[in-house]
Amino acid sequence: MTLELELEVESTIRFATIVAVHFREIIMGMPVRIDDQLYEQAKAHAFAERRSISGQVEFWAMVGKAALDNPDLPIDFVRDLLVARAEGPSLATTFVPQGRA
Repeated sequence: MTLELELEVESTIRFATIVAVHFREIIMGMPVRIDDQLYEQAKAHAFAERRSISGQVEFWAMVGKAALDNPDLPIDFVRDLLVARAEGPSLATTFVPQGRA
């Protein structure tokens, strides 16, 4: 197999497996075509944040959708809120307003 053909096969496999849609415990793959540079960025962020590449792309999509749905909220707040919701209540801490300890 030539190098050019190997790269084409690898690229095709990437496109076919990039996004997974999670419905509770069932995972259904959805083929999505994305730019190679975006794929490499997702790969790096996924590794750093301990997600799959498709999970990273899904996270970015959720943050972007939530930000578009709530343009008055800062993007960092939207991201942090989604991360906190994913962590669940076991890691939650009680909010105590300053001056009311």
